[in-house]
Amino acid sequence: MPREATPRRYLMCAPAHFRVTYSINPWMDPSKPVDLPLAQTQWEDLRDRYRTLGHTVELLTPRPELPDMVFAANGATVIDGRVLGARFAYQERYEEAGAHREWFRDNGFTAIHEPAHVNEGEGDFAVTASYILAGRGFRSSPLSHNEAQEFFGRPVVGLDLVDPRYYHLDTALSVLDDAGDEIMYYPGAFSPGSRSVLARLFPDALIAEEADAAALGLNAVSDGLHVLLPQAATGLFDPLRARGFEPVPMDLGELLKGGGSVKCCTQELRG
Repeated sequence: MPREATPRRYLMCAPAHFRVTYSINPWMDPSKPVDLPLAQTQWEDLRDRYRTLGHTVELLTPRPELPDMVFAANGATVIDGRVLGARFAYQERYEEAGAHREWFRDNGFTAIHEPAHVNEGEGDFAVTASYILAGRGFRSSPLSHNEAQEFFGRPVVGLDLVDPRYYHLDTALSVLDDAGDEIMYYPGAFSPGSRSVLARLFPDALIAEEADAAALGLNAVSDGLHVLLPQAATGLFDPLRARGFEPVPMDLGELLKGGGSVKCCTQELRG
């Protein structure tokens, strides 16, 4: 059957104060300056592309003291209108969680849970039709998985990340079709046991090569038809087309200096 895009609602935050002055992942190098006007232009291109494709983009107000707020995916996980807030692993980002909760309260969300355990939102939670896939090993606590399962009432599958370059699940795995449990992922980012779990649950998954994973090509967003992904992940384009998807290459090179790309900048507001 032909693929169809479904309208989505996203939360984003402009990189008005984005900079790299500390390092909390292997991508961050404070010695490499950020071209802020270019980062803003690249981010606006992503925002405008979503709107052109028929999606709604809500905006979170950036705060000067929180340079990583542009990576809005990390601030919460929203399923069926229920909001599981974030609790960040590093002090540098800790206050972002409160900014997100404040936005949800101000915008009519009532089921908002402040977590007891460290989780970094959609950085480590990926939602399919059947499961919540949950990363652990570098940021989110394994204890956050049961907390998410209890709050959302959906089965949570824990996956162990073992390569520091892929410090969040959304750097190593992307949901292509959340209605059909279709994903793509890079096996080298996961432990042997987690690779076996993924192969069992998703036998038809698109398997990414190392070069595309290293370009952060799995930090992608799909609406069921269009897959917005880093333009350098060229090896994913033809495999996606072969499955009926339309790859949409994006240049977020300046934001990559902070360790994030398309998905990191995009939180999905489900329900």
